[in-house]
Amino acid sequence: MKKMITILGPTASGKTPVAAHLAKAIGGEVISADSRQVYRRMDIGTGKDLKDYQVDGEPIPYHLIDICEPGTKYNLFQYQQDFFDAYQAIRSREAVPILCGGTGLYIEAVLKGYQLSPVPQNQPLRDSLEGKSLPELTQILQELKAKNGSNMHNKTDVDSCQRAIRAIEIETAIADSRGRENSNLEPPLLRTTVPPIDSLIIGIDIDRELRREKITRRLKTRLDEGMVDEVRHLLDEGIQPDDLIYYGLEYKFLTEYITGVLTYDEMFERLEIAIHQFAKRQMTWFRGMERRGFTIHWIDATMPMDEKIEKILEIW
Repeated sequence: MKKMITILGPTASGKTPVAAHLAKAIGGEVISADSRQVYRRMDIGTGKDLKDYQVDGEPIPYHLIDICEPGTKYNLFQYQQDFFDAYQAIRSREAVPILCGGTGLYIEAVLKGYQLSPVPQNQPLRDSLEGKSLPELTQILQELKAKNGSNMHNKTDVDSCQRAIRAIEIETAIADSRGRENSNLEPPLLRTTVPPIDSLIIGIDIDRELRREKITRRLKTRLDEGMVDEVRHLLDEGIQPDDLIYYGLEYKFLTEYITGVLTYDEMFERLEIAIHQFAKRQMTWFRGMERRGFTIHWIDATMPMDEKIEKILEIW
């Protein structure tokens, strides 16, 4: 029997309710694999839906949600450390860890057992990149990736200049480390020092058109529930607009609306398109995981919940 169960899928596929119901059925605890749900007070825009962690009136334990402040730059290195702390604590309680989320890079990194070293900010590099456009930064990043042969950084999620600069910073550090080491050796930044996690992987398979319909409906609902006010309150706290734009998607486009860069209709249209594109990129990543040797057992998102759980338990 696998030590962990991973539930993955694109946005709006219904991953979290499946993970929570599964946790109730087997005495598990959920570890989030979402790169933005780590931030406090970023609730509606990240789709935390904490009510999903209540099943039949019973709270389901969850981890790696609301663990750091908005405006900070949480990264893969920190996630790996926090994941292993949560994983070991859950195992020590003889409960089953259930990894659940849609950030493919985070999921793959912990399942493979990669241990990254933190990459500090390179201020001279940042100064040299200041003022460059996103297409220019993307071109620089692509050239660095080609040179490094890198695949550990999410090339599908560079949707702002800040993210692109950070990715360039990481790729530059990898290139520098290769320059100091024998070229036949793995660079220190990607040294594998922890074992992979033995996990059953379940994918929530949702029809493309249904996914698009759910994304649009969910976006309208979240706007009605106060997502604009959520972002406005973060700005009122003193968080810089560029720091919110860094988080992408809802926070990027809503910040641009609130600061007058976009009209409401422009914001909605661009955000809706961006979320559809994001879901497509997530599926591309998951299919890539399969090509890289992961076995993902796909189950139909439209199945009744009890049938989903029964199916997962059969596979487990």
